[in-house]
Amino acid sequence: MLDKLAGIAARYDEIERLMGDPEIASDYVRVGELNKERSDLQTLVDSYNYYLQQQAELEDAQELLHDSADDEEMREMAELEVTELQAAQEALFEKLKFMLLPKDPRDGKNAIIEIRAGAGGDEAGLFAGDLYRMYSRFADKQKWKVEMLEENISGGEVVKSVTFMVKGNNVFSRLKFESGVHRVQRVPTTESQGRIHTSTSTVAVLAEMDEVDVHFNMSDVRVDVFRSQGAGGQSVNTTDSAVRMTHIPTGIVVEMQDERSQLQNRLRAQKILVARIYEAEVERQRNEQDAERRGQIGSGDRSEKIRTYNFPQNRVTDHRVNFSSYNLPAVMDGDLDEFVDELTIAQQAELLSRTGE
Repeated sequence: MLDKLAGIAARYDEIERLMGDPEIASDYVRVGELNKERSDLQTLVDSYNYYLQQQAELEDAQELLHDSADDEEMREMAELEVTELQAAQEALFEKLKFMLLPKDPRDGKNAIIEIRAGAGGDEAGLFAGDLYRMYSRFADKQKWKVEMLEENISGGEVVKSVTFMVKGNNVFSRLKFESGVHRVQRVPTTESQGRIHTSTSTVAVLAEMDEVDVHFNMSDVRVDVFRSQGAGGQSVNTTDSAVRMTHIPTGIVVEMQDERSQLQNRLRAQKILVARIYEAEVERQRNEQDAERRGQIGSGDRSEKIRTYNFPQNRVTDHRVNFSSYNLPAVMDGDLDEFVDELTIAQQAELLSRTGE
């Protein structure tokens, strides 16, 4: 690992040298590429250089300990310094291991979240609405922006489906573990006997992708336009503003009818379509590479019940990491950091185990 870090540090020094070359300095495209690469390496190289500095200090302290064998007070001070430096070195070494783990290229992207009511009738739709509010409040706490893309609601509160965009710094890295089936156990407001019902809603988290990130060609897409429909099926306008896009190679279909303008619906439908195509390709590659790891942390397996929200017991449990919170109201109010951190740590541990294979 240290050899790899030394190679990365050498590349960083080379970038510094190249950026000081007058011929390269006049090439703005090349300078931009080098500057981005340097920025990506900066934190890792700084941590590695600090590790080397600590290593030198540890060697000096060990030498002092050896030379102070006849001075008890000096020896005790040297022993304490060696112990502290060794602990710091071990902690920094572990940090460097995590920093070397392969990065998900989607982590810095915005996220498109799709929530759909599952089993449980109206109660599932009410729970889907609760999940939407939970993620919206989580986004608010992170200073992110939420933009509604599409919603299908009946009776004022029963959410059949909702699709929205979350924009901000490293949004996908913090929300990508939410994909899967979420289960709620509670007494519905319409339940007169006080019986606990179990309902589900599905969550899909997609990274917002640019067309340049995806092998995407509009010639592979069939576009149909039709009149937008309101609640109960009545037409809400008299123009063909609603859009349905079908990606013929994969069969992925996206419909968008929330906007009054056909152009706006086209643009939003295409954005979601590109994200779904990318997600489908990532899933295909993952399954080909290692079928045995399907359902593991971050697999995004849509059929997996990933989390249970138990209202009578005031408990939220994530089954992938066997982690529970006993403050359900706070979780539903957007306090998701503990779950996100636990899932991130578990994924990092999984990646570390793979590097040792």
